[in-house]
Amino acid sequence: MTQKLRSHNWFGKKDKDGIIYRSWMKNQGMPTDMFDGRPVIGICNTFSELTPCNAHFRDHAEAVKKGVLEAGGFPVEFPIMSLGETLLKPTAMLFRNLASMDAEESIRGNPIDGVVLLTGCDKTTPSTVMGASSVGLPTIVVPGGPMLNGKYKGQDIGSGTHVWRFDEDMKTGKMTQEDCEFAESCMSRSIGHCMTMGTASTMAVMVESLGLTLSGASAIPAADSRKKVMAQLSGRRIVQMVKENLTIDKILTREAFENAIKVNAAVGGSSNFIIHLIAIAGRIGVNLKLEDFDTLGSKIPLLLNLMPSGKYLMEDFYYAGGLPVILNELKNHLHKNIITVTGKNHQDNIEGNTICYNEDVIAKYNSPIKAEAGCVVVKGNLALNGAVIKPSAATPALMKHKGRAVVFESIEDYNKRIDDPNLDIDETCVMVLKYVGPVGYPGMPEVGNMALPKKILQRGITDMVRISDGRMSGTAYGTAVLHVSPESAIGGNLALVQNGDMIELDVAQRKLHLHVSDDELQKRKTNWVAPKIAAERGYVHLYVNHVMGADRGADLDFLQGSSGSVVTRDSH
Repeated sequence: MTQKLRSHNWFGKKDKDGIIYRSWMKNQGMPTDMFDGRPVIGICNTFSELTPCNAHFRDHAEAVKKGVLEAGGFPVEFPIMSLGETLLKPTAMLFRNLASMDAEESIRGNPIDGVVLLTGCDKTTPSTVMGASSVGLPTIVVPGGPMLNGKYKGQDIGSGTHVWRFDEDMKTGKMTQEDCEFAESCMSRSIGHCMTMGTASTMAVMVESLGLTLSGASAIPAADSRKKVMAQLSGRRIVQMVKENLTIDKILTREAFENAIKVNAAVGGSSNFIIHLIAIAGRIGVNLKLEDFDTLGSKIPLLLNLMPSGKYLMEDFYYAGGLPVILNELKNHLHKNIITVTGKNHQDNIEGNTICYNEDVIAKYNSPIKAEAGCVVVKGNLALNGAVIKPSAATPALMKHKGRAVVFESIEDYNKRIDDPNLDIDETCVMVLKYVGPVGYPGMPEVGNMALPKKILQRGITDMVRISDGRMSGTAYGTAVLHVSPESAIGGNLALVQNGDMIELDVAQRKLHLHVSDDELQKRKTNWVAPKIAAERGYVHLYVNHVMGADRGADLDFLQGSSGSVVTRDSH
């Protein structure tokens, strides 16, 4: 290794500052030779008992440390804000950018030469990758792994996906409260994140397809001992990455992002993938547009038969061969010669690991589960900057639809009226939810897959067209038009929709149109009153004043780009 390590600016000093930096570290029992110039590896841990998906990360951190020590590195674990999708209110998405700032400043401000990101629950992956991208050090991701398959009364059940189904069954009397409480335990029966192709699994696939993990890392169940092996091997590898100066910007190229878009389509990944990948691209300096997801991904076939788009779960995906099999099936559509964290390209990484052991789980490219699976971008006067829909989780018959708008002016309005027997709604209507975008909620929650009215469900109807400026869980399903931009809270035309307006959705034509004249829209715009700002102080105030639209990744405008890893001044 010829380059001077970044950590030398702390531990290599021979003056007062050097004494301070080394001495206080020694109170943890570190011998002097740990400061002899070996690579210092930061282990960025998103462990929290309030983030159930990441509650096993103490063990993963120890496995990474073993690998770092074996390779001659100096491991140092540090925490950052952890974002638990299941508990954190009003939505974990509100704090993704804050966690990214935490990661960025923790990495930059400390004597770290390379970083290992321990990620799992939805926002912990993009937030840490965003932060690391803005610093630019050698970086490797260790995904936390999905839970084991849920097992309930002889059937496999998926976290998230079956939550929506159980809720519908409770409303229609098909399931008792006692059954539901029993099912809760059956669904979440091991450590790990959602075992459907929800956002957490999508994020794990995303980082592997970007080249930020060791090959095969994304599908290994959290409870499988091979997950700890992968963590230990990642610890070894990051030390070598530092020696090779294999920084994150060399991996996150435009071609890597294009690969990720195609892979996400093939696995039926979450629509949240779009907003997070755009945000990461904005940090690393890649010009990624909303339209790229349609152009590159919408014609890719669905190869993975996983909930919510299919039948199986992540454990089955791993046993069938995992992401290396998908990459092999897509090999003629991917950029092959781009570097990954291994120092090799994907083709070299997967060599010898491309056999599919269950073709009912992973289909062949020429005989896919669905011919076209990627997310589609629709535009029109209702979404001038675009909106997204996930066809693989939608009802084909509703992909071209024209219906009467039933408008909910807020999430509270929706909750109050949705099951009112007198609500003027039928299955041909279009449900519209306003003010749930980045500024409006604030934070853009996963409420876009609005539950249908009880009276509709009782008639055996399970899907309707739904439109909002919010998101939906990757575990969810339905014909939901999401991420409408500009959002309603800043005066986008979604704010102007009224009950009875006719709305036309034509996915094949990439069209979302409100059948109201421009003159009438302008009249409504004149009378529109902006909602009260969400907060007058603190992070939320900062967020609502600086968050960009969904089409730009909902990052904060001042976080675009990077500040690098240089810190010029000492602390004493």
